[in-house]
Amino acid sequence: MNSRTMTTGKTYEDFIAEKGLSSAVFAGGCFWCIESAFENIEGVTEAFSGYSGGNEKNPSYDLVSSGMTGHLESVEVFYDPATISYEDLVRAYFGMIDPTDPGGQFVDRGEQYRTAIFYRDEEEKKTAERVKDEIMKSGQFDKPIVTGILPLKKFYPAEEYHQDYYEKNSDRYAQYYENSGRSCSSKKSGSGNPSCRIGAGMNDLKKRLTPLQYEVTQESGTESPFSNEYYDNEEEGIYVDIVSGEPLFSSLDKYDSGTGWPSFTKPIYPKNVVLLQDLGSGMDRTEVKSAEGNSHLGHVFPDGPGPEGTRYCMNSASLRFIPKDNLEEEGYGEYLPLFE
Repeated sequence: MNSRTMTTGKTYEDFIAEKGLSSAVFAGGCFWCIESAFENIEGVTEAFSGYSGGNEKNPSYDLVSSGMTGHLESVEVFYDPATISYEDLVRAYFGMIDPTDPGGQFVDRGEQYRTAIFYRDEEEKKTAERVKDEIMKSGQFDKPIVTGILPLKKFYPAEEYHQDYYEKNSDRYAQYYENSGRSCSSKKSGSGNPSCRIGAGMNDLKKRLTPLQYEVTQESGTESPFSNEYYDNEEEGIYVDIVSGEPLFSSLDKYDSGTGWPSFTKPIYPKNVVLLQDLGSGMDRTEVKSAEGNSHLGHVFPDGPGPEGTRYCMNSASLRFIPKDNLEEEGYGEYLPLFE
């Protein structure tokens, strides 16, 4: 078992050995959000982000994100059973998720974002099944509940930068949470209420984005060349999604393509962008979207100067530029080594 240091200064092993403390494992989409939700419950001592459900040993975030490991983004919750019961945790968990979604959670799509309760023994299994059955019969949701109740194989802690993400990168986390559609799931009406689905969360973007930013990111629009914000920006730094804040491109990979739009030879992380066929406007192109924010960014073409020959032609309206000198204060300090 990997050693982990908790915010209290204790290690994971200390918590296992501590008398009277229990733990439970849940998968509910983005583990940042589930970890944060559990840590705000009285009786919960600590929650850890990690991976569970697959057979890959000591998986990395990149590997799990590929959807090839069978692991789900999960949290291990440490709690005091004298203050809160396992049943109470299960009930709280169902208030954090949309248990009717088989393809992920809110903006997070893919096998690794499916929901599941991992039980350690028959008692936990029976409790989880009973609570699930009660919720199904309550009529709270208008679709079948698909959350799995599965035996716990092993929980693998995620990388340190994922732990307590909501505290370490509070601004980025708040921005993601606001636009993910999750905020409604904590309301009394429950995530089964259609008004609390992802569409309702994204409607708030009209208030936060400019009309052009909204048109480009949400309606797949295209801004004018040569009159946009970043096409001729030469400052060092990174470009993030204007909606979700996820890192997308680095100035190190930016070049003047002569097209009038900011162009890059590659993304910082390929997993942060999604490529889709686009047959609109009478053309056959490859659209580029952000993985977390689902924002339309632009298109990728096979005429770039880099070793892969790609040109990521982006809209400035989809991006926010963070100068190198501001990376640390804005919660992107992990990207400073790119510029050393």
